[in-house]
Amino acid sequence: MKIGKRMELSERSIGYLFVLPTLIIILLIAIWPVIRSFWISLHDVRLNNPAKTEIHDQYGIDMEGYLNNAPFLISALDSEIQHAKTQKDRLQAIRDEVQKLSDLLNQEKGVKKRYDQVNDLLTNYQPIPPDLKYANIENETAQKVKQSLSHIRTELEGLKKKGVLQKPRDVIGLVEGFQSALITPNYVGFQYYRQFAQDPRLWASLENTLVFTVISVALELVFGLWIAMLLNKQFIGRGWVRASVLIPWAIPTVISALMWKFLFDGQNGIVAKLFEVLHIVPNMGELLTSKWGSMFAIIVADVWKTTPFMALLLLAGLQTIPQSLYEAAEVDGASKFQQFVKITLPLLKPTILVALLFRTLDAFRIFDLVFVLTGGGPGNATETISIYAYKTMFAQMNFGAGSALSVIVFLCVAVISMIFVKVLGTDLVPSGRSK
Repeated sequence: MKIGKRMELSERSIGYLFVLPTLIIILLIAIWPVIRSFWISLHDVRLNNPAKTEIHDQYGIDMEGYLNNAPFLISALDSEIQHAKTQKDRLQAIRDEVQKLSDLLNQEKGVKKRYDQVNDLLTNYQPIPPDLKYANIENETAQKVKQSLSHIRTELEGLKKKGVLQKPRDVIGLVEGFQSALITPNYVGFQYYRQFAQDPRLWASLENTLVFTVISVALELVFGLWIAMLLNKQFIGRGWVRASVLIPWAIPTVISALMWKFLFDGQNGIVAKLFEVLHIVPNMGELLTSKWGSMFAIIVADVWKTTPFMALLLLAGLQTIPQSLYEAAEVDGASKFQQFVKITLPLLKPTILVALLFRTLDAFRIFDLVFVLTGGGPGNATETISIYAYKTMFAQMNFGAGSALSVIVFLCVAVISMIFVKVLGTDLVPSGRSK
């Protein structure tokens, strides 16, 4: 018994070793990006703000911004004191305060270590390497610098109104540059998730995504099953027909979206005119300019392109059903409809699950077709959650909020997967053993 137990544990360990490379690959390719996106979503990361282009967990100073502003601010104040006719004492006090702030920062260990190196690089017009660009500073120092710079700016604004400053734009601009060089921690926790929970635009994009997903996948399933059953029959030229059916799916999505954009054009689109003649739409111009017209256009384009993929998956499932079952059903007097309900659908259930799962997840993440065809318009009427995340990330440069939206998409996809498995059944590959 002991030997058998040892052998069993040994075999189990070997099995884990065989699976381990796959688990590592899945972790690196699938799980790690999600974890990284979640971590970024907890921070206010913005590429259009130099102080927030990276994740900062404590106060710091941008050495390049600091050296490009603080020394020149002192020189500018010296020039203002020299040319000022009034308020010299006040300007001198501001100048001394800036000098004290500079001396205070230079005493910080991180700043002191990098100061001379960064200064030499800037003097020689050379780029600042990442390891020298930022220096951490104490919270107390950062708070003092922040408050003092705010007070200095207020003082200079007052002197500007009185006409004391010779070059107010230069002096105040250097103060603003000094302020922007100060880096504050950008950890915001679950702020973006709380914000999106009350964001009407997010819920509208989710509604658009669900409407598109449900309608397009349902139509693709119906048409795909019909085409698959036709292609499963024996007829002359079946190979050529199968190849031609796959052409829409083989066309790149961007190309097909551009093609349908021309076909749906409100002035010269052939399909738009055909839909108007058939009274499918009241006016051909509404296809890409109204909310439901644009959604209808997107669904039509997606169904045309992706139905062959659905048909291909279902055709593979149909070919696994033994023909003898249909022959026996015909002998028993079952009609074609009864054969479809009692034989085809039950045996095709695992394939339908896989096809629906793939297509639902793919449709929920739709981006390229909508982006090219409508851009999410008109007026965000067809904006899906992926389009919303793209605009937040790359149009607004808000990577923190965009990462939060990406995590929300991942959670929605995970929920959809679990629902499909629960509703349609988990026993996709019967083991043949009774439990």
